[in-house]
Amino acid sequence: MCYRVYLKKGEEKRILAGHPWVYANEVSRIEGKDKNGSLATVCAADGRYLGRGYLNHASKILVRIFLRGNEEEGEELFYARIHAANAFRRSLGYENCYRAVFAEADDLPALIVDKYGEHLSVQILSLGMYLRKREIVSALVREFAPKGIYERSDVAVRKKEGLPEETGVLYGEVPERAEICENGIRMEVDIRHGQKTGYFLDQKENRLAVRRYARGETLDCFCNSGGFSLNAALTSDRVTAVDVSPAALETVRRNAELNGIPNIETVCGDAFEILRTFRGEGRKFDTVILDPPAFCKSAQEAQDACKGYLDINFSGFKLVKKGGFLVTCSCSHYVPPQMFERTVAEAARRAGRRVQCVETRFQAPDHPVLFSAEETGYLKCLILRVD
Repeated sequence: MCYRVYLKKGEEKRILAGHPWVYANEVSRIEGKDKNGSLATVCAADGRYLGRGYLNHASKILVRIFLRGNEEEGEELFYARIHAANAFRRSLGYENCYRAVFAEADDLPALIVDKYGEHLSVQILSLGMYLRKREIVSALVREFAPKGIYERSDVAVRKKEGLPEETGVLYGEVPERAEICENGIRMEVDIRHGQKTGYFLDQKENRLAVRRYARGETLDCFCNSGGFSLNAALTSDRVTAVDVSPAALETVRRNAELNGIPNIETVCGDAFEILRTFRGEGRKFDTVILDPPAFCKSAQEAQDACKGYLDINFSGFKLVKKGGFLVTCSCSHYVPPQMFERTVAEAARRAGRRVQCVETRFQAPDHPVLFSAEETGYLKCLILRVD
């Protein structure tokens, strides 16, 4: 008998609004018996049908709903959902590199698919999807006909699902580095070992926007493989790219050479310390870009994360020339836009700088935010003119 999950009274409101997650502490009882990772029907306390999804007793997210009607699970459903998600991206003009599937936002919870030229990078973050990996790969091959698919499920969140971290080729052949074209710039992406799924595609629109403001001397902190640096170099006299990873900086240099861009200098070290050092030396830049990694992984860490944002933005404001620009980002979901803006405003006040916000930006549209699932929105980018 298949699982039938009944929620506590009143807990159905969020699910009816479209959120796909059913937490274990919201459940009053479970009827039936099946394998862990199998399909479960979710009902309100009064028995009303709410949807179906894969159940995992090992996870605090007991069920991830992705069927609201009478659809049948399986490869055909995966293919239909993947095809619809990809068609949407193609309608926006994306062709070479983009997020093709964004998990809950595309009704495929816990599945992420990024397209890098002729190769795909895949993350599978739940037990239910993990058990259906073969069907998912088959659907991806049908839709994209890629040269290769690589799994990058080497993320700590898998432990919450009772799953090990895994990487490896799922289909075809995947090179050590795949070449993409983003904003007209050629980039090498390390699908096998790069950050996340290989590259931060969510910032591509913001990297393009930087070309309007970057000029003179530009400082790009937490530069990773150089997405912001390369775009800024097209309109700046000189770019200083800073990262703690020597491998990342080697990628920056290689990508600069690939595009014939000669005006990028790399500096290896902790960005916090380098910002303080530059302040002590009295250095000034026309444009400062701050794109740090997430500073918190839970709501309880949000206040500490804001201390980190206050620190780097204070230093950033101190380094910007009068009339220059600060481009500052946060990818911490648990630091919502208003909290981030307040923190940056406080950093400006402490730095004694008068600031105009000329653009408030978010993640690229191939990472759509599902209003009923706020977890799908995480990236903030402020472009500020500093007096």
